[in-house]
Amino acid sequence: MPSPSHALDDVALLEKAAQASAHLKRAVGERVVGQEDVIDLMLVALLARGHALLVGVPGLAKTLLVASLAEALDLSFGRVQFTPDLLPADITGTDVLQEEEDGTGQLRRRVRFLPGPIFCHLVLADEINRTPPKTQAALLQAMQERRVTVGTKTHVLPDPFQVFATRNPIEQEGTYPLPEAQLDRFLLEIHIDYPSEGEEREIARKTTSAEIGSVPRVLLADDVRALQSLVPRIPVTDEAVELAVALGRATRPVKSDGSKLKGAAGVPEVAEFVRFGAGPRGSQALVLAAKARAALRGEAAADVEDVRALIVPVLRHRLVLSYRAEADGIRDVDVLERVAAHVARRHGTEVAPR
Repeated sequence: MPSPSHALDDVALLEKAAQASAHLKRAVGERVVGQEDVIDLMLVALLARGHALLVGVPGLAKTLLVASLAEALDLSFGRVQFTPDLLPADITGTDVLQEEEDGTGQLRRRVRFLPGPIFCHLVLADEINRTPPKTQAALLQAMQERRVTVGTKTHVLPDPFQVFATRNPIEQEGTYPLPEAQLDRFLLEIHIDYPSEGEEREIARKTTSAEIGSVPRVLLADDVRALQSLVPRIPVTDEAVELAVALGRATRPVKSDGSKLKGAAGVPEVAEFVRFGAGPRGSQALVLAAKARAALRGEAAADVEDVRALIVPVLRHRLVLSYRAEADGIRDVDVLERVAAHVARRHGTEVAPR
């Protein structure tokens, strides 16, 4: 049980989280028009110490969103433009041999580590699917372990360390799709849609004027770390945990002979269109992201509503659809809608994804 003073500190942090959420959305809105739901999900990933994959066609301000969020925080920002000729050392850094003059005036050679752009608090991995698997693996290993090994030495990455990767879902020539095991390391997959007509008019007016809005500083680095440390301490209701586990298990298909896999929940669309469903990491991600969402709303506990709001961004990239699903035009969202409806009937509650 937390001490009374610790509990009071958490109450104050909850109030700060809710205020910061509103202020950060306004701050990013100085540069980016609309996309409030996307910003909400980016803040969920930030507080949960998770990484996020931003998916959208070119020109929807994916890069600008991440850069603006970094500007609103007291965090260092690094950007890596992924290309087919990018090497792992171009991201992580490398050892270089330097000549230095010692106290006696003699030149001596010394090996010095030159850190790469990944040694920043907030890293934008632009078009991550445009670089070969070896370079992708170098980034994704750092995402998982939050450290980099070069030669015989291990270098710890800054705290916090967050990766926002972008991916173009249309152009597939010269790309290297991320393996499912590496996709699973992203807490959220956030899809960015076209703006409304009114928002597009505002974009055309705002971005072509002489005055481009500046992003005000909202939080300091210590504030970000404090809010991130708060999220694991937020309680979650038993109903929310049961729902998260039920949703994850319901995405797992049956075998080709009709026998159920361990944990399969008997959703017909899953058996027909899903090759592999979400593992336990999907349920964990639902609960953790729900806690972060509750903190951003100033709520003292994560509930079913928080889990329900995050079904699609947490689970969609953890599904491996079959070739039949692609041929029939079945999307991951369609499958998740059926999964949510099935779980709703079993639990007697409305959990349809948003």
